[in-house]
Amino acid sequence: MIVVTGATGQFGRLAVEKLLARGVPAAEIAAAVRTPERAADLAARGVEVREADYDRPETLAPAFAGADKLLFVSANGPDALRIAQHRAVVAAAREAGVGLVAYTSVVDADTNPLGLARVHRDTEAALAGAGLPTVLLRNGWYTENYTATLPDAVERGAIVGSAGEGRIASAARADYAEAAAAVLTRDDQAGRVYELTGDRAWTLAELAAAATAVSGREVVYTDLPAEQYARILTDAGLPDFLVELLVDSDTKVAQGALERVAGDLPALLGRPATPLSDSVAEALKG
Repeated sequence: MIVVTGATGQFGRLAVEKLLARGVPAAEIAAAVRTPERAADLAARGVEVREADYDRPETLAPAFAGADKLLFVSANGPDALRIAQHRAVVAAAREAGVGLVAYTSVVDADTNPLGLARVHRDTEAALAGAGLPTVLLRNGWYTENYTATLPDAVERGAIVGSAGEGRIASAARADYAEAAAAVLTRDDQAGRVYELTGDRAWTLAELAAAATAVSGREVVYTDLPAEQYARILTDAGLPDFLVELLVDSDTKVAQGALERVAGDLPALLGRPATPLSDSVAEALKG
């Protein structure tokens, strides 16, 4: 049995789809979700749906029961909350006797200066301390982190941020989900560490140029001081923890935190990662 946490979220649902596409029988996949009703479509296809709420630790071990492999999808939210949630997942995986944990960490987690890497370092340490057989899926940035807001940026004619000329070796979320499915359907993965990035690093100015090329409307990138960028995000209604994460991410990108291109992702996919131009076209279609 392969159990996938967060299976109604953007990444977890894609991972379930990629497992099915690889021929894993639906009856051998369990979708561990906070709200089972949201997974009714998966249940209709034969996937077992189990309640698993990171904020209710008592639900986790039963959800992981019988798991030969567990895809542990990292949570979202403030650092302190995520650390508590992740430690609860680790404890439950140990209690349930999970055979292998595949954890979605961040690229270069042990040395990455990104603020969010602290959560991933803590979780990797917790997994090691629990003695759980683990494979680390150290995902780079999702291209969707930027393309999700691209239609609005095209309307404004501007992308703003604090990343300077820093480069981002991103890939599409579906690429990372497919890589996770590839790992989960292979043997002898315990102890492996995959550094997963796109094939080419790009700048926000290049993102603006790609948006211009696809939309036919001029889009420019404007680099801002971190304080000004934070005010814009706050005025847009984003919660404080997310403002802090986005500003920190951009300023660390400017310092090279996400520029490294590794070969693990295309090796797992058996093809190149999705190029930026394709993701931009997908975001702006219609």
